[in-house]
Amino acid sequence: MKNLLLAASGLALLAGAAAAQDAAAPKIGILLGFTGPLESIMPNMATAAEIAIAEVNAAGGILGQQVASERADSTCVDSAAATAAAEGLVNGGVNAIMGADCSGVTGAVLANVAVPNGIGMISPSATSPGLSTAEDNGLFFRTAPSDSRQGEILAQVLTERGTTDVALTYTNNDYGKGLSDSFTQAFQAQGGTVSITVPHEDGKADYSAEVGSLAASGSDVLLVAGYTDQGGRGIVQNALDTGAFETFVFPDGMVGQDIVDALGDGLSSSFGTLPGSDSPGATRFQEIAAAQDLDGTSVYTGESYDAAALMMLAMAAAGSTAGADWTAQVEAIANAPGEQILPGELGRALELIAAGTDIDYVGATAVEMIGGGDSAGNFREVEFGTGSIETVRFR
Repeated sequence: MKNLLLAASGLALLAGAAAAQDAAAPKIGILLGFTGPLESIMPNMATAAEIAIAEVNAAGGILGQQVASERADSTCVDSAAATAAAEGLVNGGVNAIMGADCSGVTGAVLANVAVPNGIGMISPSATSPGLSTAEDNGLFFRTAPSDSRQGEILAQVLTERGTTDVALTYTNNDYGKGLSDSFTQAFQAQGGTVSITVPHEDGKADYSAEVGSLAASGSDVLLVAGYTDQGGRGIVQNALDTGAFETFVFPDGMVGQDIVDALGDGLSSSFGTLPGSDSPGATRFQEIAAAQDLDGTSVYTGESYDAAALMMLAMAAAGSTAGADWTAQVEAIANAPGEQILPGELGRALELIAAGTDIDYVGATAVEMIGGGDSAGNFREVEFGTGSIETVRFR
């Protein structure tokens, strides 16, 4: 069936090439939180997506035209602002949205903009388990794994390190609550104890009340399901200033070089997890990124490259930029069987698609779609003991 779909789409691509010359250029909106609680990591993510777009354009583009892109600010946390930004992208003629980034704003954009306008979305970093069952008309995918999986990974890491009880704080939104629930369920199933769970709000000047409650639990380890540039950092800084905790556990939203630089030796006994792979595609992507002065190990850069690449290859396979058309091709492009495609091979992928040959897009993150728009995903276990983010294991 996959071969028939790709063969048909390849014929459609060839037959429609002349008409495509007169159509508007394919355009991808890059909707990320360039301001807000994760602003330090978003430029790298955007650049990674733009590297994929430049690679396709260097190979001749898709549907006979060069692919354009436009950035817009989701803010990560303000759903109204994210919705307005997405509406601006749609009004500006985008055919797809690479994003959004944070889970709450992603759900808002999906419901209020993407579905009503038939625009497909692939998020590189929205991880709330609730997005797996969102009403999306088949228009939504993500290259980052759900936090239902990350919660399990965190529980495994803590258990293997001999931690039997932990205090937990989470940013009070879809991302934080979903990850908190997932981790708590998995950790308790492994015999661990969550001594206290304290939500926190971003943007506060003082987190002494939250840290006081967490410290009173008696736990020695604090898991912070927050944001590296906002409340999560504030919690950690207060805990270090008061001596409440010395060991912190960071999931993806807290992992970034900026917080490591800011807190230095305060993180010397801390560790965490974030999506990542040691696959050949990951190595290839890091080499490509380095040539563009981009840190290819930075959180969600590989997922961003893959999201943009999948969009363009799916458009080529569909012979169309219409959301309902290209999103119908995403799983076939991303999964076996077919010729495996790594970063740097997008031009070859386009040639294979045009010839009606199956492809299996592996990409930078070993992409595998498992239904509901979700990616299976892999994880890195990291430590911060040397002032840098050191990978100690892949899971």
